[in-house]
Amino acid sequence: MKFYKNLYIGTTIDNPSKVKRKLRYHAKQLKIYVIMLSLGDDQLEICHSMLLGQPYYKKKENAPYVIGIAGNYDEALELVCKITEESVEKNGNADLKRYLFPET
Repeated sequence: MKFYKNLYIGTTIDNPSKVKRKLRYHAKQLKIYVIMLSLGDDQLEICHSMLLGQPYYKKKENAPYVIGIAGNYDEALELVCKITEESVEKNGNADLKRYLFPET
């Protein structure tokens, strides 16, 4: 599992380093949602942290790239909106992958 260098963190997350550690070790966190980079044509995906405990995500080649963590689904949506607004302000478009990774 990889984490974005400027990880977006929701306001309800009290201890981000603890949440990250638990995500790395696939510990169960019932109130955590993850914003991750989509492997397909979509740009970002929101999923419940429990989904990352599936055997698929435990394989190194399928490890998710986490862009943000949130305490609930609504907060995750707010973070995606924030990322989109920042992208539009900076680049004039909603190409989130290009905004998050301008060097590629």
